[in-house]
Amino acid sequence: MNTETNVCCNQETRSMPAGRVRQGRTYVPGVDIVENERELLLMADIPGVKAGNLAVSYERGVLTIRGAVAPRQDAEKTQFVIREYGVGDYCRTFQIGEAIDATKIEAELRDGVLTLHLPKHEEVLPRKIAIRTN
Repeated sequence: MNTETNVCCNQETRSMPAGRVRQGRTYVPGVDIVENERELLLMADIPGVKAGNLAVSYERGVLTIRGAVAPRQDAEKTQFVIREYGVGDYCRTFQIGEAIDATKIEAELRDGVLTLHLPKHEEVLPRKIAIRTN
């Protein structure tokens, strides 16, 4: 997996046209990527995103994560004393290598963390070689 990424809402990728989920800020979620023998695990921080406002797609080698956070208050009806919490969309793309079996990608969302399971193709998994003896 190529770890070079771009913000999908500000730059255009070859497989997906650029486009905002809505007007306003767009955040790049922080991610951790962990590799084990059978898969890559991608964990993205997307606080405030509910499953209904989250989209994960894969097309032509590009994995895209998009999520929207609803404002907590109506800005026109709320008199803020301090306003530091930024509300906006999350968007990030990743170039996926051929070693990943895209048909078996799974996603789960828990406590503001999106976990993507990116299983490797069986052909690239390590295998034990049987040793014959006389």
